[in-house]
Amino acid sequence: MALRTIRVMGDDILRKKCREVKEVTQRIETLIDDMFETMYESNGVGLAAPQVGVLKRIMVIDVGEEPYLFINPVIVDSAGEQTGDEGCLSLPGKSGVVTRPDFVKVRAYDENMEEFELEAEGLLARAICHECDHLEGILYVDKVEGELENVEYDEE
Repeated sequence: MALRTIRVMGDDILRKKCREVKEVTQRIETLIDDMFETMYESNGVGLAAPQVGVLKRIMVIDVGEEPYLFINPVIVDSAGEQTGDEGCLSLPGKSGVVTRPDFVKVRAYDENMEEFELEAEGLLARAICHECDHLEGILYVDKVEGELENVEYDEE
């Protein structure tokens, strides 16, 4: 496993649509491992492949419950609404208010290319929406209500 460089806003790759994954190769397995390591090292709750320079439909999320891997994710249902602060590893030191669904159902594939569905609420639903947007070349700043705010992080 290795840390990957996180691409920051202004990098053209963040605005491109990602390609579907057809099979999980050794390179894809390495990418997934590296994405988890990079996300944890950066104290993030989610990371999408384009954020590390790879235009593949892969994202990893861990909001503190358990780690999730999504390959070729599609949100098939959503309901409700939640409005709150959101940040992004590709725009460090900033946050903004974004409204997202409070509930989502996502269909995706795991590391064995076996399809699964997951229902999520709250922060996990927000993270799924945020990372799925990355796979379409959409950044949360496109949805911010009002101004971006500066954020200071604790050393821990």
